[in-house]
Amino acid sequence: MRAARASAVVLMMVLTTFAAAGPAAPASSALASGPTDPEPASLVTLAVPDQAAFDRLVASGADLTERVRPQPDGSIQVDAVVTPGQLDGLRSLGATLAPGAPPQARPGTTAGKDQIVIERAVWFRSRGGYFLSVEASSNVGQAATLSVTWKGARESHGQAPMVAYVDAGAYLGHQLSAPVPADGRPRWVTVTSAGGGKAEARVKEWPDGERPDREGHGYQRDFVTQYMTPAQLDERVKSLHRRYPRLTEIITLPYRTNGYRRQAQALIGAPPAAAVVVTSAAYGSEGGNDLSVELAAPGAPDRPLRVNVDGKLVTVSLATDGSGTPVSTAAQVAAAINTTEGAGLTATTYRDDAGSGVMAPAPPARLSDFLQAPADVSREPARVLALRIGAHRDGSRTGVLAYAQEHAREWVTPLVTIEAAERLLRNHARDKATRRLLERTDVFIVPTVNPDGANYSFYDFNAQRKNMTNHCPAAQSDPASRNTWGVDVNRNYAVGSLHDGYFGASANCQSGTYAGPAEHSEPESRNVIWLARTYPNIRFALNVHSYGGYFMWPPGAYKLDGRVTLPRPSEQDLAYFLRSARTIEEAIAAERGTVTWPQQTGPVTDVLYSAAGNSADELWYDHGVYGWDFEVGADLWNPGTRRWEGVGFQPPFSEGHAEAMEFASGLIALVGVAADYRER
Repeated sequence: MRAARASAVVLMMVLTTFAAAGPAAPASSALASGPTDPEPASLVTLAVPDQAAFDRLVASGADLTERVRPQPDGSIQVDAVVTPGQLDGLRSLGATLAPGAPPQARPGTTAGKDQIVIERAVWFRSRGGYFLSVEASSNVGQAATLSVTWKGARESHGQAPMVAYVDAGAYLGHQLSAPVPADGRPRWVTVTSAGGGKAEARVKEWPDGERPDREGHGYQRDFVTQYMTPAQLDERVKSLHRRYPRLTEIITLPYRTNGYRRQAQALIGAPPAAAVVVTSAAYGSEGGNDLSVELAAPGAPDRPLRVNVDGKLVTVSLATDGSGTPVSTAAQVAAAINTTEGAGLTATTYRDDAGSGVMAPAPPARLSDFLQAPADVSREPARVLALRIGAHRDGSRTGVLAYAQEHAREWVTPLVTIEAAERLLRNHARDKATRRLLERTDVFIVPTVNPDGANYSFYDFNAQRKNMTNHCPAAQSDPASRNTWGVDVNRNYAVGSLHDGYFGASANCQSGTYAGPAEHSEPESRNVIWLARTYPNIRFALNVHSYGGYFMWPPGAYKLDGRVTLPRPSEQDLAYFLRSARTIEEAIAAERGTVTWPQQTGPVTDVLYSAAGNSADELWYDHGVYGWDFEVGADLWNPGTRRWEGVGFQPPFSEGHAEAMEFASGLIALVGVAADYRER
């Protein structure tokens, strides 16, 4: 039934902050408090009481991570990025900050003896010892209360409750909320039900794929030393091409991004009723930051409202009454600015307020685009680079596309692609297995799909998920809203999209999962699909994301009414996805013992939640590309607390480095899978 599916959808949030690391100190989530400053955002763990509440949370467009954890009492926990105001709004959906201790299992509600089927029982050995993962189903459905006991070598044994996995109203089985520690290797499990059902199974090893090739003598590795900005990633791509011109070429993707730039703005007055937001016509870097606006009192009675432009200074002389007191409202000031030629800016009232408040004189306020990157960081539209690697780059070899950082805040993911590229090129002359890979494959590496958002994450708001294109109307575009703008690139593709009625993206321009005004509205998504269209030999693709420790493939979206997924691949293709995943996961685990959980390995809709308009779906359904999705950064077992703990988007670099090393090994294992591929 679900032998290939992974974890349940459940929400949990413990209040934490993003780790700050990188080539430049990233800006904090918010600047000094003030009317133009965004609320600070934090990475937290949310808890919702049941699946219906979780569905409401996803539908709300909340900025959820892929770290979703079911709980024995039926609640769901998920990490999310929220501001205090957003958290207050989510409380009405049933979401709260997760408690520190795991809840206990609910009492049984089944009546009569039910039938239990053990779908999968596996053990794995990780850095913390032995762990057990079990998935089972009951003919009673989600009402069943199941628990598992196990026995192993040297009389080791244990017991744990199981949780029902229900997604969009469909019961998909029961599982452990997370793999449980065992004193030794588990050999047999027994799943029992409060309704009297019982089943037994032998425990198998996971991931039990093909072992990775042993690295030859002198094999070189470990080429990343820090988190890297888009400019540094581009330079690394160029340097590799300069060093290995016979094995590489640089492909400049055709669609320029919007650029790390914004219009300059200022908020003048006292929100909400007596304030105006002024926005430059030019980008801040192209002159908008030089503009200033002042509100002046003429100092005389019965004066009309006037606007004067003197170079870069716009002076609004407020209207006065018979006593010389200013009487111009915010709405009147905004209208006057907008009808003044040569001002170089537009004005609106604050967040759709009627603007009936009277404006007070104010000294010149200089507009700003609020971007904090150094001047040497380009504000111009970016050209996204792909590094093509192979001994025969003529379309005759099986193509592999690896692309990263669709989501800007995922700083580890570009390092995975760079490390893999370095290993392939540096070891070509000295390692027989590497030479074979580059003889038989054609590899395309895109370290950062979303360079604008990545720059914003490094220098302005490290929780940035989206790109920097602002599609919001004026009412949602005041300076304090600036951290909410942008499009979720991985919801902007053209198969299974929000615009086609699929679930798991938002039409709200301020949502973390905003799909954009149309499919492929963004150059970032168009670039990825351009590669698939231009190079039809690409048969495999790996979209590198973080965090949570998943390995997934299509279908990735469903329609909420009836949970109708995109067509499932054939049984043959699903078996190939899973068989390849096990091989790739073996390579990841060989690095430092990190095991991708079995319940987090499978189709996206089975192991996570619906993600409407994601790239892997379009690659698979429109181009026949086997599209996988890494979520690097698996939970780490804490032997002191005996709990799995999340790592976050920007862990200390020592952890980020380790993740890059192990998932680069996984990416190279995928290249190995492609090297053995034969069209059926």
